[in-house]
Amino acid sequence: MAIGGIIGLVVLIVVLTLIIVLLFASLYIVPQQNAYVIERLGKFHTVSTAGLHIKIPFIDRIAQKMNLRVSQLDVKLETKTLDNVFVTVVASTQFRVDAKNVAVAYYELQNPAAQLRSYMEDALRSAIPALTLDDAFARKDNVALDVQQTVGNEMQRFGFTVVKTLITAIDPSGQVKQAMDSINAAQREKEATRQRAEAQRIAIETQAQADAEKVRLQGEGQANYRREIANGIVDQIKSLQDVGMDIGEVNQIVMFNQYLDVMRSLSESPNGKTVVLPASTPAGFKNLYDEVTNALLTSQYAGPDAPRASKSK
Repeated sequence: MAIGGIIGLVVLIVVLTLIIVLLFASLYIVPQQNAYVIERLGKFHTVSTAGLHIKIPFIDRIAQKMNLRVSQLDVKLETKTLDNVFVTVVASTQFRVDAKNVAVAYYELQNPAAQLRSYMEDALRSAIPALTLDDAFARKDNVALDVQQTVGNEMQRFGFTVVKTLITAIDPSGQVKQAMDSINAAQREKEATRQRAEAQRIAIETQAQADAEKVRLQGEGQANYRREIANGIVDQIKSLQDVGMDIGEVNQIVMFNQYLDVMRSLSESPNGKTVVLPASTPAGFKNLYDEVTNALLTSQYAGPDAPRASKSK
């Protein structure tokens, strides 16, 4: 009995152990954003999504653990633009396994990344040569969208979804960059020259307007000045006439006063001048007075053909 009991206990332990091993072999957990491809006897059976699942030990097996999260593939290639400029294009594409076509993605493509790279390179080599270098830079987003649609349609047949494609860089050679910088610098210098010329034209026009306004104001001031002088002379003549002087004597006095004003202005002028005047005797001033008044009166009242008055000796 003792031996039989021991044997029975051992058998029970072995059976329980086998049951536990089989139970653990049957249960499996699929993490979130993953999908397991299950095969039964070497043939596709089902796709298990996130959660706890049971499979038949030694009959069912997990053929592939597929990650459903977005992956990124960077592609770098050299190609030529429409204007025969060689450029290096760097593109990044984001893709993922379609949750509804996990089995297709597993069984159709052995190396999805390599296949996607080939499609990307082919699409870029078809798109970039159709554009000039400037258009390639300006229409970079359009190129990326065209590549995404082309590659996405191809990869969709194999159970993959292309989420987004970006053209991250378009790099021409160093010589082309230098030439482009020279062209841009020349264009900016041309625009700067045009702006400087426009500013100079505005300055000239403004200065001309200021000069014209200055001349106009000077003319108005000179006219007002002469008008006031004429008014003063008229007032002076009226005052002399009021004291009983005739018009001839008044004109002589006014003319002589003007002559003295001119002499005073010449003496006060900062420019060096030499003025020859008669000797400072009463007779000399009398002769000067007679000569000046006769000359002024003669030029005022005589016609252009009248004879000049003779100078006093």
